[in-house]
Amino acid sequence: MQVVDNLLTETARAISFLSRLPVPDRYFAGHDGSLSKTVAAFPLAGLVIALPAALVIGMLSAAGAEAVLGALIAVTAQIVVTGALHEDGLSDSADGLGGGGSRDKAMSIMKDSRIGTYGALALILSVAIRVAALTILLEALPPLAAALSWLAAAVLSRTLLVWHWSSLPSARTDGVAASAGTPDMEATRTAYALGVAFTVALCIFTLPFHGWFLACAFGLAAVFVFTRHCRKRLEGHTGDTIGASQQLCEIAFLLTLAIIV
Repeated sequence: MQVVDNLLTETARAISFLSRLPVPDRYFAGHDGSLSKTVAAFPLAGLVIALPAALVIGMLSAAGAEAVLGALIAVTAQIVVTGALHEDGLSDSADGLGGGGSRDKAMSIMKDSRIGTYGALALILSVAIRVAALTILLEALPPLAAALSWLAAAVLSRTLLVWHWSSLPSARTDGVAASAGTPDMEATRTAYALGVAFTVALCIFTLPFHGWFLACAFGLAAVFVFTRHCRKRLEGHTGDTIGASQQLCEIAFLLTLAIIV
């Protein structure tokens, strides 16, 4: 029972960090703000955070609404719920890694709140690809399967976010990622186990095996390549690259699934 209570507490904290959903203050009593153990609940938090958009997908699809309209509203709902947290990380990472020649220059650009060409294009393409992929899924799949696909992408992307975070040292001594602490190894393993279990459970009965398996594989590959690039260019992770890893996984998962189904 204590294990369940701890997981519920960490899930509430993860939801608060990853979204704008309200969380009761009692979950933060005596908490030092570290996310070292909270990462264990990131997959569960991703599931909860994606539920509003999944409900939009299911209801609009069942009501016979145009697929592109349902996809656009669902992606908008997701951005509203998360406060564009991960999109911001993607944009800053694109500006820094795309425009910065040296490590220091890239880090300086990523810290700048102004958006550049690479960041703007990354945001446009992120939204466009997800809307296009989700439109295809809404046209090709039953309402429940389309909604569960969205939830699976949310769970897997938050799981691989933890992998990116734990695989690299912090590239800065300050910033959100540095202040949040290093992911605890046991918590990281718990995140992996929960992420795999929930992703499989969401996909196995409603999607063709080859479709969701390859979608997961390409999602993992996208984060793996990005993580290697961050290791080479930045010598570590930042809060921005952590957010970007989530976006890249979600895009790769939905895009692959849309192509296959």
